[in-house]
Amino acid sequence: MAVPSHPLSRQRRLVPLFAVAGVVVLLLAAVVTLAVTLTFSSFATAVRPAGIFVPTEADGLIAADTPLTVDDDTHPALQRLDPALLEALRSAQVAAEADGIRFDITSGWRSVDLQRRLLADAVRTYGSEELAREYVATPETSSHVTGRAVDIGTLDAQLWIMEHGREWGLCQTYANERWHFERATEPGGECPVQKLDARG
Repeated sequence: MAVPSHPLSRQRRLVPLFAVAGVVVLLLAAVVTLAVTLTFSSFATAVRPAGIFVPTEADGLIAADTPLTVDDDTHPALQRLDPALLEALRSAQVAAEADGIRFDITSGWRSVDLQRRLLADAVRTYGSEELAREYVATPETSSHVTGRAVDIGTLDAQLWIMEHGREWGLCQTYANERWHFERATEPGGECPVQKLDARG
């Protein structure tokens, strides 16, 4: 015949279980409170390991699925462009609209950290820094970091700027990047000879 357990011993076994459950509930509540009170970018900054760079809009990052227009006054990638370049783009956009063309800006000003990250990503993609630098300049030499370059996403807009851009001083400056434009001459002037690639 089995001896019934004493009610106090059963309660003693439940105490540690309740304590663990209480700690789990408190941790979950803290994480939810943190997530609710912080914006996504500040939350990502708060929880990421030290030394890992996660680019944000403040670095000039433009989401791949939502390119900017020349009229976007709130995004740092356009706010920090050279004013002469931005004005040239806006004036050219007015003329392009008559041809049914809309400029979609996929990159403009970039922070040094974002440019460094893009170069590191390109090294991983192409397998060497030498190949990567054909497409991505160093932070020290990038026209994006100084706000003097934009990348245009759609082919029809790229071709339109290639054909008409010099009227506003807009030029394709790298032979291997039909999307990369700078204000490289005075309006109506001749565009300089294109550099072979981003290495200059």
